[in-house]
Amino acid sequence: MATQYNQYGQYDQYGQYDQYDGYAGQDGNGRDGRGYGHGGQVGSEAGHGAGKRRQLLPVGLREPLSARHWRELVYVLLSLPISIVLFTFTVTMLSLGAGLLVTFLGIPVLAAGLTACRGFGALERARARGLLGLEVAAPEPLRPRGSGAMAWMAAVLKSGTSWRNALYAVLHLPWAVLSFGVTVAVWSAGWGMLTYPLWFWVFPMYAGQGGIQLYGDEHHSVYLDNPFEIAVTALVGLLITLATPWIVRALTTVDRLLVHGLLGPSSLGARVVELESDRGVVVDTAAADLRRIERDLHDGAQARLVALAMDLGMAKEKLRDDPQTAARMVGEAHGEVKTALQELRDLARGIHPAVLTDRGLDAALSSVASRCTVPVKVDVDLAERPAAAIEGIAYFTVSELLQNISKHSGARSASVDVWRAENRLMLQVADDGVGGADASGGGSGLAGLAGRLDSVDGILVVDSPVGGPTRITAELPWRGGRI
Repeated sequence: MATQYNQYGQYDQYGQYDQYDGYAGQDGNGRDGRGYGHGGQVGSEAGHGAGKRRQLLPVGLREPLSARHWRELVYVLLSLPISIVLFTFTVTMLSLGAGLLVTFLGIPVLAAGLTACRGFGALERARARGLLGLEVAAPEPLRPRGSGAMAWMAAVLKSGTSWRNALYAVLHLPWAVLSFGVTVAVWSAGWGMLTYPLWFWVFPMYAGQGGIQLYGDEHHSVYLDNPFEIAVTALVGLLITLATPWIVRALTTVDRLLVHGLLGPSSLGARVVELESDRGVVVDTAAADLRRIERDLHDGAQARLVALAMDLGMAKEKLRDDPQTAARMVGEAHGEVKTALQELRDLARGIHPAVLTDRGLDAALSSVASRCTVPVKVDVDLAERPAAAIEGIAYFTVSELLQNISKHSGARSASVDVWRAENRLMLQVADDGVGGADASGGGSGLAGLAGRLDSVDGILVVDSPVGGPTRITAELPWRGGRI
């Protein structure tokens, strides 16, 4: 029977992963936040590369015939005619629009030209992706403030992406001319000289010359016509041919920079998209917390209070006829009240514990550590308190990690360390359990924690080899410190 590792690398009876409770979420930025959920990597690195064929030629000799070189060559050759079209169109539309600005017609002409430049930019990104393997994300979309043609034209004219695409169309033409000329000259010279021994017979037979002419005047001429000179020519051609892929690659590096810098999203736009994604994570997390609180109230304290009311009603009815039974029922109701109060305290602690508000992280983390199933050493080294939001996220992060240790680690001891490093609040939770923590899966609990931390520019890093120990480090921005 095939088996797999469970949460911390141990085998379970069914050979399946034992998922655990935790915040659900995704690490949208791909940071190293791995949660308890997989006890090792799927597959093995031992056989990596076993299927690779042994290459007969070194990379320098194979490169002129490689598919990558030919794709880059095609990219350079296509750049000149495409750039001519883009340059001509862009300059014409911008000049026409600027000239017509004295009338109302200039604005729609400029807007139409810039919109077409955005379309050309999308085509150039696709060409770079297909031929250069360059993945450039699409820039932020237009966001008109309102409906109608005027709102759309205003959005186009105010968009930095539109003007960067137009700038690309203008700047790329001179570079395309240079790269096209260099590439064609080097490539044709290299292959022409390399294959010279094959077509040397063309010159004396059909052109009436002794071969490639190096020098000639009225008195004498020098031709490459003897075996030594032909061999040297072929050797020089070989060297040029071998150097051509690297020259073309250097030229296309500039194209990559132009495409990435002018046709991709701006840093500000990328930051806006990231913040929108983080806001979505925060909203989803808050909604999940509200559903959890509602479920806990409905299934716990509310149901217990309803039963309590029924018991007290029955005791009231029996108070005159059977005082002893009524007293017993009141006693049972008193016990139910205590249990309901304890459930409400636990629920309030899960929302935001009073000890955290009154005494800070040190006391709050010591309280949550005392409820862990393994001994936990808590060390909080903070001269002042962080902002309330950061303090709350830090508390719930440590609380969730300690719950995972209690449920899945099999540890004998654990530790929690909190300190400040410049403008970052550092949290580290370690245990001597069996290890194997991994949050790469979208449904693991620590992936959800990583998403929460990412929503406030935090980072979650896990070091948990199979067999242990496990060390989980969280970084949070230090904001709004208070004494």
